[in-house]
Amino acid sequence: MIREKIATSGAPGAIGPYSQAIRAEGRFLFLSGQIPLTPAGELVQGDVKAQTLQSMTNIKAVLDEAGLTFANIVKTTIFLSSMDHFASVNEVYGGYFTADPPARSTVAVAGLPRGVDVEIEMVAVY
Repeated sequence: MIREKIATSGAPGAIGPYSQAIRAEGRFLFLSGQIPLTPAGELVQGDVKAQTLQSMTNIKAVLDEAGLTFANIVKTTIFLSSMDHFASVNEVYGGYFTADPPARSTVAVAGLPRGVDVEIEMVAVY
């Protein structure tokens, strides 16, 4: 197996031509960016902490479907609408990585899908 699609109803379906995650070479899982949509496709209202919590909940659902946990994450990229959200996102995000957190990049971008304030993508290893 070179490539396998991972999909779960526990996270929102793709809103474009992409998969929730792709398992590559049986060793790596590349998770698409998750924004604060519920599995039903409803946008989470509230501050960036609420948005981050939903994004991380979605990621957990995809990891669960793949048989992995946050301990398997090796790289994260966080996209923010403003660096003013950095500390608030860290408060929520940090709760998922209690020991040896993964490598991470955080960048502010001009815009995110549906006007949200945060999008998070990850790479995991089996």
